[in-house]
Amino acid sequence: MMQLQTSSKKSKTIFVCTVILIICFIVVLLAPWVSPHDPVKVDLAMKLQPSSTEHWLGTDHLGRDILSRLIYGARVSVGLVIVIFIASVVIGMLIGVIAGYRGGWLDSFIMRICDGMLAFPNLVLVLGIVGIMGTGTWQVVLALLMVHWVYYARMSRGYVVSLRGSNFVAAARISGSSPFKIIMKHILPNMLPQIIVIGTLDIGFAIMDISALSFLGLGIQPPTAEWGAMILEGRAYIRSHPELMLYPGLMILLVVMTFNLLGEALSQRFGIKK
Repeated sequence: MMQLQTSSKKSKTIFVCTVILIICFIVVLLAPWVSPHDPVKVDLAMKLQPSSTEHWLGTDHLGRDILSRLIYGARVSVGLVIVIFIASVVIGMLIGVIAGYRGGWLDSFIMRICDGMLAFPNLVLVLGIVGIMGTGTWQVVLALLMVHWVYYARMSRGYVVSLRGSNFVAAARISGSSPFKIIMKHILPNMLPQIIVIGTLDIGFAIMDISALSFLGLGIQPPTAEWGAMILEGRAYIRSHPELMLYPGLMILLVVMTFNLLGEALSQRFGIKK
């Protein structure tokens, strides 16, 4: 009975988190149509207005609609992270699978590169890369991609090494299957659940990285709407108008927490150790 209740609770968590994320993705895709105002339009006559029927969450110090900026900010904070996640998984899995399946000096060489990059804290390494390349949207994307592929390469290599000696892979090799067919048909399907779970948790960290860079002034630059940049702009008004920092902070908390809860529920559902 206890096991059934636990399983039901996990299913509900997965369902609720999935619904929240689907709504977020729909808002990201339909931002130009669901946003009530232009997020970058400056109207100093309407600056720091409270919530009203015209501006549901009020306006910021430049008279821009806060709700519209939150909606467009999701395009950056969530949309860019999904692009980074997909690219990191593809690159990392490709490198990790090749290293794990081939072994030898190639495996050792790739893993030493990964070990060297993993020796640095994630955000510190990203800050260093952005400092070299300069600030901007695509510089941040490239910096995060250069850091995050390492995790998936390391994980993929570990899964391939563990699966390479399994009986079904040995049987496929004896039957004459090519390495490409063995990887695509027997190894990747067994890796994907673990990669998805780890990736779901990693997306939350990537969102916080983008927001942290923007808050430090090294990420997304004004007037582009981004949650971390909105917190930075609202810092000067923390005493008189704390909602300028509160609203984007709550959005970051909601999305990151949703991804983390989804990852935890999926890992428990499938019995995957993180």
